[in-house]
Amino acid sequence: MPGERLAVRDASEVGRFPGVAPPTRVELTIHKEGEKKEEEGGCRRWLRKAFPCCCQRQNSASLDVTDRVELVAPPTPPLLPEPPKSTPENGELKEMEEMKLSVCSVDLLSSKTGQNRAEHHTDMYHGDELIVRRGQSFQIEVEFNRPFDTDTDKLHLDMRTGPLPTVSKGTHATVLLVDSPEDKRWAAKIVEQSGNKVKLSVNSPASAVCGLYGLTVTCGATTGEATTTHSCSRNIVVLFNPWCEEDTVFLDDEEERKEYVLNDTGRIYYGTEKQIGARTWNFGQFHEGVLEACLFILEKSNIPPSGRGDPVNVVRVISAMINAQDDLGVLVGNWSGDYSDGVSPTAWSSSVEILRKYHSSDGFPVSYGQCWVFSGVTTTVLRCLGIPARSVTNFQSAHDTDVSLTTDIYLDENMDPIDYLNSDSVWNFHVWNDCWMARPDLPPGHGGWQAVDSTPQETSQGTFRCGPASISAIRSGQVFLKYDTPFVFAEVNSDKIYWQRNLDGTFSQIYSEKKAVGHYISTKAMGSDERADITHLYKHQEGKQTAQIREDSGDEDVRYGSKPNTYSSPVAEDVSVEVKIDDEGARMGADAQLSILVKNLSSHPRRTTLHSQVAVMYYTGVVKGTIKKEQISVELQPNEEKTIEWVLPYQQYQNQLVDQAALMLTLSGRVNETQQVLANQTTFRLRTPDLTIKPLGEAVVGKEMAAKITFTNPLPRMLVGVVFRVEGLGLQKGHEVVVGDVGAHSTVTLTEHFIPTQPGPRKLVASLDCKQLTQVHGVADIVVLEK
Repeated sequence: MPGERLAVRDASEVGRFPGVAPPTRVELTIHKEGEKKEEEGGCRRWLRKAFPCCCQRQNSASLDVTDRVELVAPPTPPLLPEPPKSTPENGELKEMEEMKLSVCSVDLLSSKTGQNRAEHHTDMYHGDELIVRRGQSFQIEVEFNRPFDTDTDKLHLDMRTGPLPTVSKGTHATVLLVDSPEDKRWAAKIVEQSGNKVKLSVNSPASAVCGLYGLTVTCGATTGEATTTHSCSRNIVVLFNPWCEEDTVFLDDEEERKEYVLNDTGRIYYGTEKQIGARTWNFGQFHEGVLEACLFILEKSNIPPSGRGDPVNVVRVISAMINAQDDLGVLVGNWSGDYSDGVSPTAWSSSVEILRKYHSSDGFPVSYGQCWVFSGVTTTVLRCLGIPARSVTNFQSAHDTDVSLTTDIYLDENMDPIDYLNSDSVWNFHVWNDCWMARPDLPPGHGGWQAVDSTPQETSQGTFRCGPASISAIRSGQVFLKYDTPFVFAEVNSDKIYWQRNLDGTFSQIYSEKKAVGHYISTKAMGSDERADITHLYKHQEGKQTAQIREDSGDEDVRYGSKPNTYSSPVAEDVSVEVKIDDEGARMGADAQLSILVKNLSSHPRRTTLHSQVAVMYYTGVVKGTIKKEQISVELQPNEEKTIEWVLPYQQYQNQLVDQAALMLTLSGRVNETQQVLANQTTFRLRTPDLTIKPLGEAVVGKEMAAKITFTNPLPRMLVGVVFRVEGLGLQKGHEVVVGDVGAHSTVTLTEHFIPTQPGPRKLVASLDCKQLTQVHGVADIVVLEK
């Protein structure tokens, strides 16, 4: 079209982070063949003869072209002859222009192998952006049009973050040039000068807002003449700094920093307290695209940029944003068993694909997640932002729905569970996170590890989130301290209270179980793949001091709940019932066998009838349905103990199981002679086989190698629609392999070929997904050599 104008964006805006400088615009005018040329008037002809370089004809008769593209300068007033006046000679004018200081370029010295990234422990992040940690100096290099003179020249930097940067909010920092920078403020000093180049050391405060900053350099003369400003085409990412003593996330042990900040793989525990399973998880906080996704999550959360300097605030926001329950966050929770329109939670083994998928879709939630997936992604985001974090599993984890700080179990007149009333539940396991920080918002002594949970269970201040709750406060029973301390306290400390329905419809408390929840609280050990038991951090050790501890900090806490008068007078207890699981327990496809141990601790005979009921359950404690009931008569002589073998045939559960293959055996009864109530709930799972992964060939950067993945179907029936998911950080990107149907007891072998890209110890992780069998996974440790 005639007069068509095109806008071309500056190349500086193309890259991982958009530039803060306004785009350069180039206007193009296109004339089509056959258009009528504008007639040239007399004044125009005179101007063209007087000033030929300024008034060239737009179409020359000597050029015969179909289309002609010319750059058109912005309109300027007509040039008219002026009376002669005194002006500097050409040489003097040029000298004056050269004397005026201006910035030619800014080098952020952001190479992964450079000093900045190494000193700030950010050299593992993908790409060559300048990624620094607050409270620590970094260097940049500025090139001027002439040598910088400290006596006559001046300069300052402006660091801006957020849509409306302001000095009062901490989102606009004016960085002045000083001789001796102070640790608690933005400042810069010259550390090296060579020719027209000056190297600056820039210091940021340990309380600086974290996020994406734009940088501009302003320079001029000390005499107050006009200044010039140069906008850097690349941005700077500022993270939290666990290496800085003044930062509230400071962690003073280097080995802990390596584990809880720099380690990009880990272990997440699942199963039951008697059958603890472990799976490798790729956190991948340094992987390509993950940092951008984490910054995107902060932006999408609508947390004001001024609030991104407080880790308490940031962690609370991340807890809400990892789930999609009420704010279109990262992951959709699904415990239904139907994942046909997404990915089964048990199929994930990495946070990378989840975060990149969320970012690339501009914030469309990813399907699906359950607690260990929420926790794995939370660990990734917090470590990526510089906040020390770890995934933590609590076995027999209570879910208190009525803030009573107890877990209530209701039975009918025949001692059978009343499912519709049992809204409180005890999860076989629940995975959340610990993160490390000081807590200046709490009384002294409550800093250190804080519990934060991104799984949407209950709302906190109207939003599905939980924490950060001080573990010190949880352990000492100070449930009145923020945030969400009562909920986490109940998860690890609440007692099971059994209620029986009376004939008139009322309920009476018949039994209390004080050691029923909060067992084997586990996380990956520092520096190894072993399991570390951290129960002692969350609760006092059970034992001879239990009574005193409960008097000091246990039962007292129930007064803060909604049922302060729960505890009744204790009853005599001289008969006990316990369920034991041999070795690793029953395997999927075989009969499940348990042992019920009943003891008479008195010097008198005892008789009871145990009501046994086994139900299929989700790992969250929600019962799907009962599959077997029976009554067991037990007669005990004085001081006698009996072992009763209990069996659940494969045929009775084969078509009933749900995710995690979890079952719950409930035993209840009364001792005839004393009316003592016997109650016990035991959860167990049917173990699934592991994938076997065997590396083939030498592992060298840039050299192709292979790995053989083997799986044997343990069931006497066909598996339909089997899919493998394989990923290895520094080895190969995550991808799916569709296997199809696998016959009964058949073996599948898959050979993966890949080229390692990073040296050092690496892990190749694989998982299997199909409707009939879940929680099947495997890992291989591979040490990759330099090329």
